Amino acid sequence: MKHLTLVFVLFFSSFFTIAAQEGQTVKGSVVDQQSELPIIGATIELLTVDPVMGTVTDLDGYFSIDDVPVGRHQLRISYLGYSSVTIPNVLVTSGKQVDLNIGLEESIVQMNEVVVTSKVEKWKAQNEMATISARSFNLEEVTRFSGGRNDVARLAGSFAGVAVADDSRNDIVIRGNAPTGVLWRLNGIPIPNPNHFSTLGTTGGPVSALNPNLLKTSDFLTSAFPAEYGNALAGVFDIGFRSGNKDQHEFTMQLAAFSGLEAMAEGPLTKDKNSSFLVSYRHSFVELADATGIPVGTNATPNYRDLSFNVDFAKTKAGKFSIFGIAATSDIDFLGDEIDEDDLFASPNEDAYVKSQLGIVGLKHNIIVGDGAYIRTVVSASTSRNNFDQDNLNSDGGKLRVTEVEDITDTYSLSSYFNKKFNAQFTLRTGIMAQHFQLDTRVDDRDDLPDTNGDGEPDWVTLRDFEGGMNLMQAFAQGVYRFTDEWSLQLGLHAQYLDINDTYAVEPRAALNWQVHPQHRLSLGYGLHHQMQPLPVFFFTEEVSPGVYERTNEGLDFTRSHHFVLGHDWRINESWRTKLEVYYQDISDVPVEINSSSFSLLNAGADFVFPELGSLINEGTGINYGTELTIEKFFSKGYYGLLTASVFDSRYEGSDGVERNTAFNNGYVVNVLAGKEFKIGKDKRNAITFDMKATRAGGRYYTPVNLEASQFAGVEVLQDDLAYSERHDPYFRLDVKFGYQLNSKKRRMSQQFFIDLQNVTDNENIFVRRYNEQTNEVNDVYQSGFFPDILYRIQF
Repeated sequence: MKHLTLVFVLFFSSFFTIAAQEGQTVKGSVVDQQSELPIIGATIELLTVDPVMGTVTDLDGYFSIDDVPVGRHQLRISYLGYSSVTIPNVLVTSGKQVDLNIGLEESIVQMNEVVVTSKVEKWKAQNEMATISARSFNLEEVTRFSGGRNDVARLAGSFAGVAVADDSRNDIVIRGNAPTGVLWRLNGIPIPNPNHFSTLGTTGGPVSALNPNLLKTSDFLTSAFPAEYGNALAGVFDIGFRSGNKDQHEFTMQLAAFSGLEAMAEGPLTKDKNSSFLVSYRHSFVELADATGIPVGTNATPNYRDLSFNVDFAKTKAGKFSIFGIAATSDIDFLGDEIDEDDLFASPNEDAYVKSQLGIVGLKHNIIVGDGAYIRTVVSASTSRNNFDQDNLNSDGGKLRVTEVEDITDTYSLSSYFNKKFNAQFTLRTGIMAQHFQLDTRVDDRDDLPDTNGDGEPDWVTLRDFEGGMNLMQAFAQGVYRFTDEWSLQLGLHAQYLDINDTYAVEPRAALNWQVHPQHRLSLGYGLHHQMQPLPVFFFTEEVSPGVYERTNEGLDFTRSHHFVLGHDWRINESWRTKLEVYYQDISDVPVEINSSSFSLLNAGADFVFPELGSLINEGTGINYGTELTIEKFFSKGYYGLLTASVFDSRYEGSDGVERNTAFNNGYVVNVLAGKEFKIGKDKRNAITFDMKATRAGGRYYTPVNLEASQFAGVEVLQDDLAYSERHDPYFRLDVKFGYQLNSKKRRMSQQFFIDLQNVTDNENIFVRRYNEQTNEVNDVYQSGFFPDILYRIQF
């Protein structure tokens, strides 16, 4: 902490030397959306000032407009033969330059001396191949939306079709699918679970290790995704790190209750300003929240820290290179004598010690290889390490170590694809993905096990023991053909192969889009998707005969899911739009028990652990279907609004052939978000903001506890024959957020302060209904109550 304090002192002292300025710089680059080649001579107009300010792009497609007044502005980018783009709501502050990356789409019908006009479709994905069940998001939305805790995954919980599993973690449920079906990609490469306190096989956690201050506008996909995405059933977070400012040095400092204390720096690497760096360090601040009595789900104090960076090098004849990475560590000790009975993570009769580490480093290369073509290659190495030790507390004050978990997963990845724009109508992208997983995983347990050797202690059993490697190979080809400016067709084929058990899959993908009217678009999509099983299940060790243990799940095939989607987009006007989607997902080859039972792996993955079951077979099934509605008012005239509603059904069949609700079948989720910005001051440079979010969701189904059997055994016993037959009460939460934005006139500095009153009504949303070994009763444990989150940011 001493080093972090020193960094903050140096940062604070540096901005006093910064010269005053009235306006700010808006800059960026303009490229062809399909080929990513720079567009020379594109016109940039700033429409919200009088007289209109403007410029044109240079030989590298780069532009810069100086002395832009602070506030929100509208830009129009146009070029002969291309659809022009209008970007509303560009926020200009005094503390940081605005850097935009803009892609223009070439028109099919070429008309001399005519510029084809088109308003920006802000909700569309950055990836031009993703045209259905996809949308983009940016840093301002992560920060602005109430209840988000500065977390990308929690932001997604506001979108249609998405539910956050519970308040204590950021696992997300997409269209009724388990959180394990989510794929995380960073700069085009799959990455391990990007969360602090992560565990093997999961995709979520209590605190995100992804720093949103480094993210560029990124994509979130929920169904029938393009062929370049593989090994995922539920959805994709396709995120990227932005480049640092290549023209001048800029600094950001931030304090937030969950994401912690942060110091970030960016700027040019060399004097010629053709390269840049971006680096940020964060350290947990939750111990302060704990000291002041603010509930964070547990009395234990979580410690976590992360470092993120992105370095862009200057273009050369060999292409453009960049290096990026994340390093994160976290640890927490749950001490039984300090834990409340309603703790969300621990038990009063146990001591538990948790440690996790995450490391990601990647090298990205982009090279132009001809007219309208480029090759993009990313190589990366990552490591994810988790340790968990549990001691049971005896009545005499003694301890007994009963669980030891050590998981190390090192992954080496290569992604490379060729992208070619043949003409205004046809673009082709084809590539490969190779991943090598090197695992060292072991779980030893003797909790509630008998003593057979007479030494007075329960016998140890090894539940997982594997050291070795395996390879997952993927290849894809996909193309977009635009028949006219109104009709387009995306076709793709994805294939993947897992060598450890010689399993493979071939997956067709397709999407058809019809711009029926300038304000109406219809979309139809299909995708076949496969995913390998979570590693804790894959390498579970089962006792097949006395003293003989084998990995009986190692032969499991991929789980398979057919996605069908029909969508309608209605752009009511420049600021309002609606989107309606209906979908159906047919899931098969789900691991279930070989004997008749209600178990299905479709219900796993929203917790820290997986079921300890062996001899599973790929004979389970499931279905998800529903309707989603989005009504969105983009930020304009000082306010925004968002309504998302999902009505869905999620069911499965285990090996007993009985159709049941899944663990994630809420039935419905409704989100209402709104915000208003009030300009204040003589020159309206500053602002007071108000934001709110209300969420209502159907209660989750759960398996009831067999109280009599639990009392007899001394541990929780569930009524598996009644799996997911009972339902919790509906979920409701209201978050209200207040903010103040200050743009200095004397210095190049801006400040933001937010206080986010989460669950302001202190509604008691049930977390779990579980057997309490101390009271010998079934008790309800509730999710987080009222919580005042804060965020303070200064940029200069």
